Amino acid sequence: MPVCSIPVLPVPAAEFDERLIDRNNRPVPRYTSYPTLDRFSESFDYGDYLQAIAGLRTRGVMQPLSLHLRIPFCASSCHFCTRQRVIDRSQARAELYLEYLKKEITLQGQLFAGINRVSQLHLGGGTPSALDERQLAGLLDHVLRWFQLARRDEGVYSIEVDPRTVTPASVRGLRALGLNQVIFGVQDLDPAVLAAVNRPQDADAVLAAIAAAHDAGFDAVAVELQVGLPRQDAAGLRATLARLDTVRPDRIAILEYEHAPHIHRNQRRIDARELPDGTQRREMLALCLQWLQEAGYVHIGLEQFALPSDALARAQLQGRLQRNLLGYSSQAEMEMVACGLAAVGAVGATYSQNVKTLDAYYNRLDRDTLPIGRGLRLGMDEMLRRLIIQVLLCHFSLSMRAIEQAWPIGFAEYFARELEALRAMQDEGLVTLEGDWLNVSAKGRLSIRQVCAVFDRHYDGSKALAAGIY
Repeated sequence: MPVCSIPVLPVPAAEFDERLIDRNNRPVPRYTSYPTLDRFSESFDYGDYLQAIAGLRTRGVMQPLSLHLRIPFCASSCHFCTRQRVIDRSQARAELYLEYLKKEITLQGQLFAGINRVSQLHLGGGTPSALDERQLAGLLDHVLRWFQLARRDEGVYSIEVDPRTVTPASVRGLRALGLNQVIFGVQDLDPAVLAAVNRPQDADAVLAAIAAAHDAGFDAVAVELQVGLPRQDAAGLRATLARLDTVRPDRIAILEYEHAPHIHRNQRRIDARELPDGTQRREMLALCLQWLQEAGYVHIGLEQFALPSDALARAQLQGRLQRNLLGYSSQAEMEMVACGLAAVGAVGATYSQNVKTLDAYYNRLDRDTLPIGRGLRLGMDEMLRRLIIQVLLCHFSLSMRAIEQAWPIGFAEYFARELEALRAMQDEGLVTLEGDWLNVSAKGRLSIRQVCAVFDRHYDGSKALAAGIY
């Protein structure tokens, strides 16, 4: 939902400063949403969601939608995983789930009739690539019955892929279905690391699948790696990056593994003695930044790197980069309709999340009710803070005057406490406050979450790690 036009400044290249990173090393949310998911309440229900959609219709003209379809099934449990998923190899169970998912798509399509144009479609997991071509084609055909998809050259239609579930031929099949972006969850290519997290995979097969995605004509071929896994070290990570460079992904995300076995039971299978220590993690993060920038990748922000020719890099350069529940996006800001187990959506000034068990999911849909389990209605303060955090995450600069022109506040008075904290960060070299501009320094870019946390009214560092909201 567009809020106001925010001017931005050119983004400097990121610099690794170990001292600053050490000083600001505390658990901070990733801000895929603001407020974060721990603020969602079960008092938010189907009725609140209907009111949010009614508000969209009252506003009139709106941007196209983003549609997120979640396939929660995985054949096995990777020990590092933090997602809500179902471990099951049964095709019959997947077929049942797809029938209910289609029913949810139907209900959402009926609610959005007349305002149902979609320019961003994402199949997430779990492991959506474990579905066969017939199942995926049936799902996408059902979407087309209820939503109008933008032309392929205008929309972003993406799928998350476990490279162990695809072949070069099936990757080409995904492209033939109309998908134009693919995200490979590679994690690492070191056999010792993969064995420690219960994710054996053949490196040559992974590289062949990525090469096939390029050959098939995907607009963006992305790879996700994890840093901080057991038995991982800088030498092995350098070898993984070098092998990936032979197939040159358009995007590479460097995700930091967070060990929280008190929250994620599968992580209890990881031997904590095999985890790299803080010094080793910093060495690997510094390696990734240096290696990727020398290899020609642009640091978009947080974990994301992209080639200068990629849509994300171009959007950032042009000042139109966005960040939503799925991460960075080159699409205009839009409402997100989410379908599937535990899926999270954002419509109007609300967030909503579906129920987290299959029984509850099926039961709600059997009653012809959307399976919303909890959510949040945002007030003006939260909308304003969300905008500021999104702008900083995308552009590392903020015009305070632009905020004042679009919102009924005086920035210095409204954010007096935050500006005091930012002045302390300025003394450290993380940010600069120049006239009406807040700018994140090149060295502060890798601590951008800590800068954003200044504007998080709910953030309590002592509770963040325990709540699992980092």
